[in-house]
Amino acid sequence: MNISDIEAFPLILPMKQDFKISSGSVGDKSQGAPHVYVKVTADNGAVGWGEARPSHRWSYETLETVTSTITNYLRPVLLGADATDLYTVHSLMNKEIKAGLGNGQPIAKAAVDIAMHDLIGTASGKRLADMWFSGYKPSSQLSYLISTSSPEEAEQKALFAKSKGYRGVDVKIGLNTSLDIEILDAVKGAAPDLFMRVDANQAYTLQQAVKLAKRMEQIGVDVFEQPLKAIDLFGHAELRRKTCIPIALDESIWTAGDLIQAIRAEACDTVVIKITKMGGLSGAKLCGDIAREAGLGLLGGGLTESRLGLTASAHLFNYLQITEPVDLNGPIFLQDDPIHAGPIIDEGHVILPDKPGIGCEISIEKLNKYRM
Repeated sequence: MNISDIEAFPLILPMKQDFKISSGSVGDKSQGAPHVYVKVTADNGAVGWGEARPSHRWSYETLETVTSTITNYLRPVLLGADATDLYTVHSLMNKEIKAGLGNGQPIAKAAVDIAMHDLIGTASGKRLADMWFSGYKPSSQLSYLISTSSPEEAEQKALFAKSKGYRGVDVKIGLNTSLDIEILDAVKGAAPDLFMRVDANQAYTLQQAVKLAKRMEQIGVDVFEQPLKAIDLFGHAELRRKTCIPIALDESIWTAGDLIQAIRAEACDTVVIKITKMGGLSGAKLCGDIAREAGLGLLGGGLTESRLGLTASAHLFNYLQITEPVDLNGPIFLQDDPIHAGPIIDEGHVILPDKPGIGCEISIEKLNKYRM
């Protein structure tokens, strides 16, 4: 089974609400959210679908670069390649788009990798769990994301999450650093029993983070995610020595090599696994396996992917046996997507499709509707 075609579909998906992190807006209700769907077709007619969710406020990749990278660089070198040989597929992609400090357009490569997994599973009649020789798990638990600079709004969102049965909240801080403690106090007061994941998205200096962590200990925060700049592994290691709150790394770890460096530096207690940033299911699975063997905790996350990326991620997180609610927040922010049939989402509870590959069916009508 060889690759006969690869198509990239740049999309703008409608949003229910704005989404901001400490570095700025990553989704605007008035403008929509950038996504790129990828369709890989094999010479036997089998098809696989993947997704990229770029954001220039989170990394250097954009809707335009993901689309052009796939269309002009990855597609030509992959045509004719054995679709079942993922090692060679990645070797070809990495040879064509070289790594810099990171993996070289990992979000673009992730979309292709996800589509390849879907293609292989669909063609062979195997679910992702079957391909990984693991037991199939039919459901997943989502956390509720709170991103606001208003303590009052944060409290209301926490009350909403609690009332809807969410088991955890992911609180974005750093939007207004002077209000962060008030926001965390408000969330904890409204939902004291929920798992509380606090994500700074690199907003702080070491001195600021140490001071904040001491207050977080009193509040009862469960994990402090990416407080410092991504490159500051030794700063995170120093922070770990000065707080009892587990430190999680997200933007610092894009590849297995990054993870190994973080382990050597003793920079974290927990690793955030995201298929889009880690070059797809292949890279994310490798990072998860290494982190587990190193005795680190795992958290599941996403980049506001649609139900396609959400489903692929949830299957992987189940394989990795991540028990805490995962931050796959697309349903909170996206009004619609091109999925015709896929997961059944009831607030924080997701029933995953029991079908070969990822298990989602694409609506060509909606794909064309949201296509740029």
